[in-house]
Amino acid sequence: MRVIGLFILLIAAFPGLSQIKALVGGTLIDGFGGKPLQNSVVIIENERIKAIGQVGKLEIPKRAEVISTEGMSVMPGLWDMHVHLYIDGHSDYTHWDKKYLKVAKDVIMPASAHQLLLAGVTSARDLGGPLEASISVRDRINKGEIPGPTMYMSGPFIQHEPYPGTEAFRWGVTGEADARAKVQQLVKAGVNCIKLIDQDQMTMEEVMAVVDEAHKNKLKVVGHSHRPEEIRRGMKAGVDCFEHTGLAAAPEYPEDIIAMIKERTAQMSLGPLFWTPTVEGLYNFEYTRDNPEALDNTSWHLGLPDSIIADIKQSIQRPGQLSYFQLNPIRKPTLEKKIKQLKEAGVVLLVGTDSGIPMKFHSQSTWNELDVWVNKFGFDPMYTIRAATYWPSVAMGVEKTMVP
Repeated sequence: MRVIGLFILLIAAFPGLSQIKALVGGTLIDGFGGKPLQNSVVIIENERIKAIGQVGKLEIPKRAEVISTEGMSVMPGLWDMHVHLYIDGHSDYTHWDKKYLKVAKDVIMPASAHQLLLAGVTSARDLGGPLEASISVRDRINKGEIPGPTMYMSGPFIQHEPYPGTEAFRWGVTGEADARAKVQQLVKAGVNCIKLIDQDQMTMEEVMAVVDEAHKNKLKVVGHSHRPEEIRRGMKAGVDCFEHTGLAAAPEYPEDIIAMIKERTAQMSLGPLFWTPTVEGLYNFEYTRDNPEALDNTSWHLGLPDSIIADIKQSIQRPGQLSYFQLNPIRKPTLEKKIKQLKEAGVVLLVGTDSGIPMKFHSQSTWNELDVWVNKFGFDPMYTIRAATYWPSVAMGVEKTMVP
């Protein structure tokens, strides 16, 4: 069974129906990894799953609005565990930050969230965004004021020093006390997790302080893993989830890092070690470069004014010349080896995309990631579905909401 081409039924797509709904006839993939349930019946009451069964075995309430899913695959909405609502595929970050930061809260991020939702993504983790805008967009979605997935926000990156002009969404730390203070500021603002980046440029005391303060406040820490020393320091400090498969052209992870990962994943009492590899942006670059008509899909225009659409188009009109991807010829061949090293070492892989980076749009990236895992790397489709449904809910501590 292929992952791409599955029909995802979004309850949000049926507004105004009765308080009790019955999805009847489809093949149910519940996200837990078991055998799909044929001729399924899903009873939903007040937007919560009340019961699951099969046609002829589970009684359908007389008051229910019956929605036929015959011939379809019914499954939980997808998660994307690494998105950037604040960026929309533009190739020049410096230009983007100068021109559009002021409309992040009311234009850019709501548009990105809406695009994700219509792509079947009903929950997403946003990593590294302006704080007020991030919290505002998340809360407005939760209140039903704007459309979008359930969002889990980190707010600004925590790092040694922000890059020039990025201070609104990158916070530098100086010393252990400052590291704890920055985390406390994010905690008080109501973020859902802490995002750590460039931790190899921080002192070990600062890294430990960030992770410890976050854990004291029951927040998970998500750490970059572009460079080996970022992984080493993150592992020592107890980072909960790592992102990416590395900038380096090394064909595989060093032996000491794999040993650290295996030692950590063997400690069952600590729970899973999560990793979001975000491979599709790099893997599909050459195809996009050689077939740029794929960029003409208008799904990524949703919610954006014509001026911003034109600006994005102009910035990516020569895909093969984008500096962001010039190392791709030496990075792409390492992706499959590294992601399989991680899987074999016992980490729990999560589907995430880095959606928003140059030429990677929120309306498309998640499905492209699933496609690469299954059809290029040979991952089992059910394993991949779990990495986009069940395991993200565990990583964010909301897995109990999946149980009817």
